[in-house]
Amino acid sequence: MIRWLKRAFTGKKDLPALQGQEDVEKIESPSKLLMQAFFSKKTALVALVLLIGIFLFVFIAPVFVPMDVNYTDPLQQNVAPNYSMRSLPRALQNSVISIDGFSGFSVGLNADGEAFVWGNAVDRLNKRNMKEIPKEVQAEGGAFLAAGKDHILALTKAGKLVGWGDKSCGQYGFEPVLNAVAMPEIFKENIPPENVRSLVCGYQTSALVKTDGQAYLWGNQNAVKNLAELSYLTGVKQIAFTNSAAIALLENGEITTGAETVFTSISTLQGTQNIPLTAYLVGRNAMQIATTNKCVAVLTETGEVIVSGVFENGENQIPTLRAGERFVSIDGGTRHFVGVTNLGNAYAWGHNAYGQCELKADGKTARVFAGALQSYAVDEQGKLVQSVGLKGYIMGTDGRGRDVFARIVHGGKMTMTIGAVAVLVSSVIAILVGCVAGFFGGFVDVILMRITEIFSSIPFLPFAMLLSQIIKYYNVTETTRIFIIMLILGALSWPGLARMIRAQVLAEREKEYTQAARAIGVKESSIAFKHVLPNIFSVILVSMTLDFAGCLLTESSLSYLGFGVQQPQPTWGNMLNGCNNSTVIQNYWWQWLFPALFLSLATISINVVGDALRDALDPKSNAHK
Repeated sequence: MIRWLKRAFTGKKDLPALQGQEDVEKIESPSKLLMQAFFSKKTALVALVLLIGIFLFVFIAPVFVPMDVNYTDPLQQNVAPNYSMRSLPRALQNSVISIDGFSGFSVGLNADGEAFVWGNAVDRLNKRNMKEIPKEVQAEGGAFLAAGKDHILALTKAGKLVGWGDKSCGQYGFEPVLNAVAMPEIFKENIPPENVRSLVCGYQTSALVKTDGQAYLWGNQNAVKNLAELSYLTGVKQIAFTNSAAIALLENGEITTGAETVFTSISTLQGTQNIPLTAYLVGRNAMQIATTNKCVAVLTETGEVIVSGVFENGENQIPTLRAGERFVSIDGGTRHFVGVTNLGNAYAWGHNAYGQCELKADGKTARVFAGALQSYAVDEQGKLVQSVGLKGYIMGTDGRGRDVFARIVHGGKMTMTIGAVAVLVSSVIAILVGCVAGFFGGFVDVILMRITEIFSSIPFLPFAMLLSQIIKYYNVTETTRIFIIMLILGALSWPGLARMIRAQVLAEREKEYTQAARAIGVKESSIAFKHVLPNIFSVILVSMTLDFAGCLLTESSLSYLGFGVQQPQPTWGNMLNGCNNSTVIQNYWWQWLFPALFLSLATISINVVGDALRDALDPKSNAHK
């Protein structure tokens, strides 16, 4: 029995030699012959492995690579692929004086006054490299160093204020700039570092606060509406910037934004209240402020932290400290806050997509700094204790600051799903039409083939674009819209397969086994779908494989032309559509290269596998090899 089962599934390998016959013809199962024919082709094997890898990548990776479809970050726009955005230079790690970051790059000073820049420091569009530190800063050493969105300011130990990077919005320099508050003329003269309290950069803005309370603010007043009003404020202890407002902490413990009322709700450990920040702070003495893109955090003299602004991603989720513990300093990144307590513990809260809030409370931290999407904790000697947050982007970011790798993962899942569903829909229609027309013939065949010819005469892409455009005018959800696109692709791509199935059925229905089935009284429909159809399934399988690649390209073409899946929902096609301009193609190669590469690999692999299956299932083709 066991020997019989082995022969049934593996062929005649273990049969004893027949008496009087030295050479026995080798007998093998059809499935094994198919596998041998398919895997004998190295290109087919490579294509199959690659295709399986792509499928696993796009359907399993989304579990481990989360993505907020609506997430954008103007401070992370067009970041090139790199993995060094969190890595402090070695000469800075053991003697940190300050660390600052606002966008894709960070800056730091060590105890010797050496200035360091790391991260995505190259502006490809304007051909600027922020790592090219001016000679004055290198020679004299830095006393203060601050980073903005696209510029850096340094106050040297000799008292010279030096800037580099973009200055088109008046971030530094003395040339007049339209719609900008000019950099004060006082900075043409040296300012002793001991007379300076802080140096700050923001979104195309800059500020310097002297120890006597005099503050100077300058830069793009279109971005920061209250910049001109606060530009020569006195009695100032600290200045901080959000993306759209300047906030001043006065020496008397009050907070001011001038005439601009920008913070109308506050969050504390007791909950959120819809009252202005300035009203809540009456009777409370503010000691320090820190900002993110849209929020400000205030530390009072009692150790209480108040967060105000447009809350998102947990920015108002202030950590609950243990008994006797209170915050002594705070800092802010792009979308998260960090703080250190009197017990030497570092905490962070807010946006944590890159782990920037995963600081450990180890009791060794003397000060904590926030980069744009990083957090750095140092001890009393200035030695780096821990660093968490964004290391970089494997495939860079797009023009809206979105991770290209995450969008390729989720976009590939969408593209593959649309292609698979469209193929299933078209195959079901083609099998029904082709089998019925080919087997029953006559009037039924004439009617079905005329319908097939009508669908074949429709120009595919223009008609699909028209239907997709019509959908835009109906109030449907994006999920419904995607489902309709799947149906459109399937409903328009079946005629070719239907004709081929009809031709195969016409040949099969005249063979002996169909005649025998009729003779014993089997129903015509059963003969067509239970006897004839299984015999031509190999041809259908090959065609479905090749049609799958075609549907991938069609969906990508529709999305590329703006008629398929719409942004912000990613597909490989609409990702390429976002790169459809010369600026992106010339300067930000990663935004179009990776989607095009994945789409090309997927379609080529599917086509190679389909061709190999066709050859393996075709005995005449194999006979010539």
